[in-house]
Amino acid sequence: MKGMSIELKPEWKRFKYRGKTLEELLNMPMDELVKLFPSRSRRSLARGFTPSQKILLSKIRALRKIMQQDPSKENVVIKTHVRDLVILPEMIGLTIAVYNGKEFVPVKIIPEMIGHRLGEYSHTTKTVHHGEPGLKASKSSLHVAAKV
Repeated sequence: MKGMSIELKPEWKRFKYRGKTLEELLNMPMDELVKLFPSRSRRSLARGFTPSQKILLSKIRALRKIMQQDPSKENVVIKTHVRDLVILPEMIGLTIAVYNGKEFVPVKIIPEMIGHRLGEYSHTTKTVHHGEPGLKASKSSLHVAAKV
């Protein structure tokens, strides 16, 4: 077994997006990368970034430069209201707190999220858990006859 390299993951378990590895995606120019995305994301990126998206991307790129110089800044969170930005390969590994209308929900960006939107991972509604009628469920249910 001399001279053989040991692979940590089998080929089928490594992350690929449309047949491209993460390293290939990171080195790919933006126009080639856009061709790999689904049609809605392609159309959105072809129109260009909005001013708020440009600001967020500049913050992400600045944080990347800081992280390269000082690895202890790894757990820095960027807060944003931008929910419609398509997740790009350069965002992987960051934690972005996305506003859901009430609070900022931290979203850890992983490779499987490429091509989706930030808002998809910060839900704006909760599941409803109703109480029992007559037991502090609402004002109207206070007048229900007591259980015998």
